[in-house]
Amino acid sequence: MVAVYPGSFDPITCGHLDIIERASRIFDEVVILCAVNPSKTSMFSLEEKQRLITEAAGHLPNVRVDHFTGLLVDYMHANGFRVAIKGLRVISDFEYELQMALMNKRLAEDIETFFMMSGSEHLFLSSSLVKELAGFDTPLDALVPPCVVGPLLEKINSKR
Repeated sequence: MVAVYPGSFDPITCGHLDIIERASRIFDEVVILCAVNPSKTSMFSLEEKQRLITEAAGHLPNVRVDHFTGLLVDYMHANGFRVAIKGLRVISDFEYELQMALMNKRLAEDIETFFMMSGSEHLFLSSSLVKELAGFDTPLDALVPPCVVGPLLEKINSKR
């Protein structure tokens, strides 16, 4: 069975990678889906995000990267997928993701949402927090995959 893990991944973090690695042991294939969210301003371009995700997850043979605009259920129907993975860290994630899962279920009864809790070492981690910490020259090694550190610091430094 194929599972789709959608997100903005701006940038991919060790928390995202933890979910991807664990999901890759459960599902036959995991599609990491870079969402284009017009209401969010991204630091990285879609192409940059896809490249970083591909490199970070390159050790997982049953993982691939794709992108979409529009409704997740439309993408999933167009590709014959039935399971979406959502990572949860804190209560606010659960409230938001539950609302999205219920709406997706209303739009497409055949789509199931599989919730995965972040590992305890990643509960505090978000892409927004990583970007903020990078601006203060905080070590990022435990927060993002190694391939992300250089490009993230370049983006931060170019804005100074």
